[in-house]
Amino acid sequence: MTITVKAKQLGRKYDLIAQNQIEIEDNYLQPTVKWLICAVVKQQVALFNQKPFEKNLLPFLDSASIADEATTGKVGFGSIYNEKKMDLQAAESTALQAFEDGLFAMFIDEHECVSLHETININSETVVTFIRLTFLAGSFW
Repeated sequence: MTITVKAKQLGRKYDLIAQNQIEIEDNYLQPTVKWLICAVVKQQVALFNQKPFEKNLLPFLDSASIADEATTGKVGFGSIYNEKKMDLQAAESTALQAFEDGLFAMFIDEHECVSLHETININSETVVTFIRLTFLAGSFW
């Protein structure tokens, strides 16, 4: 099943991840928030682990790629400096713990998901939005 995923951060002008179509497995009868988070993490880990680790001796960006990346608010070479492959189990447990701790909010279409065990309805037009939450530093007294 193909769904649309977005990632935002409060206080940022641009999305962390613009609308991105991803393919997830849809062999689950009653999908829950936990299942959806794990499915997205599984897809992203597989995508990350497929990237080749290559060292560019003379990295450069042409004007078209600079203009394209400027729309996201950050221009970079896209280099990956950590050559280790990601561990799927560790990534899933980290994502689930972050959701439980309130480090990000998750919306399916316009509905906020508040529990990992909440049953959800998804289809090919579903838009999943992850919002990274930032905590304020300081105290009240």
